[in-house]
Parts: sequence; structure tokens; C-alpha cells
Amino acid sequence: MNILLRLIKIFPPELSHTIALNSLKVLYSLNLLHLFFTKPKTQKVSLFGMDLANRLGIAAGLDKNGDFIDSLGALGFGFIEVGTITPIAQKGNPKPRIFRIFNENAIINRLGFNNKGVDHLVKKLKKRKFNGIVGVNIGANKESSGQDRINDYLTCFRKVHEFCDYITVNISSPNTPNLRDLHQSDNLTDLLNAIESEIIKVNYAKPIFLKISPDESRESLESIIQAVDESSFSGLIATNTTINKDNLENPRYKKLTGGLSGKPLMSKSTKTIIDIKNISLNMDIIGVGGVMTKEDFHEKINAGAGLVQIYTGFIVHGPKIVNELLK
Repeated sequence: MNILLRLIKIFPPELSHTIALNSLKVLYSLNLLHLFFTKPKTQKVSLFGMDLANRLGIAAGLDKNGDFIDSLGALGFGFIEVGTITPIAQKGNPKPRIFRIFNENAIINRLGFNNKGVDHLVKKLKKRKFNGIVGVNIGANKESSGQDRINDYLTCFRKVHEFCDYITVNISSPNTPNLRDLHQSDNLTDLLNAIESEIIKVNYAKPIFLKISPDESRESLESIIQAVDESSFSGLIATNTTINKDNLENPRYKKLTGGLSGKPLMSKSTKTIIDIKNISLNMDIIGVGGVMTKEDFHEKINAGAGLVQIYTGFIVHGPKIVNELLK
């Protein structure tokens, strides 16, 4: 299997991603996954109103459309977050838009919310066999702005809330123009108030998180936390990718546009968790960003994250990382 993973990485990033996930799906459908990957023992935990097999999840971005929920779930994740999904299917930004930096355990992506649309995802959610926790990460279409952008979030919320275990409102991707403007106090208040009204309207009682950027100032972070504290939101997912690439060793990649994930993000995203806890000790947090080792996993938890997600670590090390982090 290690040889197969090395061969897959020879292909262009998006093609290798598709090959890897579809290979996983085939092994799952043939009931052969156990021959290649050891499933970790259950480490049950109840957090944020959810009962989970363990604290480890897969972050949004790996399975954007819910096409691989069952096969990913069979690897032993405690929870899976699919998306980011938008109301209308969109192709995303022009290629090339993923750059792998294997010697630094890093990835730069500028995908731009490429996905098949919320209706496709709902069909997949209805058919899933995985009985673990599944969250949906919702966003806005690239062409939307102002109230239309808020309406995009509401559309996705309405369509997915019955079929998932939690919802994440993603305002932090650097690859959709001006999306991060939603971190600003007035914009964020408008968005949260609109979602708040929808929560009341549909009597939504499951967790809902706000996914934030690691590039916010202390002042911005304080404003975000205050807004979340005053809302029905359950907590924060910290963090998305960073646009700061100063700590990359290879100068070739420092000026590339897009969000940086992987090992170079670890300390920055963990510091954001610490900062959040210093501002609001009781804030519930799902930590994500740069987790490559068991030590990284526990560092996120020790910093204040109740649950932890991986993305680049899974792409770089393959499915074996699940057992390595949880053993």
C-alpha cells in the first residue's frame, strides 16, 4: 500500500487526490479495507452535544461533495466534515490550483469552493451508511455578494440541516474574493443574525460552528468571539489556511496566491486556539491546521481544542495516519 501511495503522488495533485479517494472507495465496497489499514480502537467521547467514537475528524475540503463518507468513515474517524458546499455547483478557480510541497509537509491551494452543489450533497447524506458524526461546511458562491452572499449560507443551511449532525459556517477561505470580509464586525453580525433567525424558524438544535482564519488580528478575534458568544453558535473551528507563507523554506512558493496548510500552519493555528481560550475560556473549539503527528494531535487538545481535524496530514501520509494519531 505504501508503494501505491507513492505512485499516486506522481500524478498531478487533483488527479492523485481523485485516484486515492476512489481507490479507497473500491476497497471499501469490496470489504478489503481491513487488509490494508488497521482501524483504531474506539475512544468514545461526548462533546459539544455529540457522541463520538474518538476526537479525530477529517476536515472540510477532502470530501467536498459527500462522495466518500462511508469509505472515510470506515478508517476509524470519529467524525467527518464534508464541503465546503455552495447552493449552485461551481468549477472553482482556474488550474493549476494545488501545489504540494512534500519536503515541507505542506500544500498551497486556491481551489475556490469547487463543488457539485448542495443538492448533490443532500442526496449523498441521505444515502450514507456511516453511523458516525457527519458535519457539513457551508459557503457562498463566488459571484454572490452582499445580501445574496448571506442568502447562499441560508439556502445551504435550510437544505442540509436535517441530514447532518452539525453545520460549519465557513467565512475564512482565502480563495473566494472578499469572503474574509465577513470577519469584520458589522458583516459578521448581519450573517449571524440571519442564520440565527433561520435556526429559530426550523427549530435547529444541533451544533453549529464558525470556521475562522488564522490571519486575524487580536482585535478582530475579540470581536468574532463576542459575536459568537452572543449568538446560538456552539463555537469555533480554528483554523482555515493561512495566506502568510513567510515560514516556507522554499522561496519558489512564498509568492504563490492561495491558502497554506500543513506543517507550516501548525504553530499559527495552535496559537489561535490559545488566543481564543485566553479571551473566552469557555469557548468550544475544533482545532485544525498542521497536524502531522500524535504529538501535534495532543498539542491541539492541550491548547484547548475539544476535537481535532486533519487534512494535509491525511494527504501526505495516507489513511495510516488515523491509527497512528489515535493508537
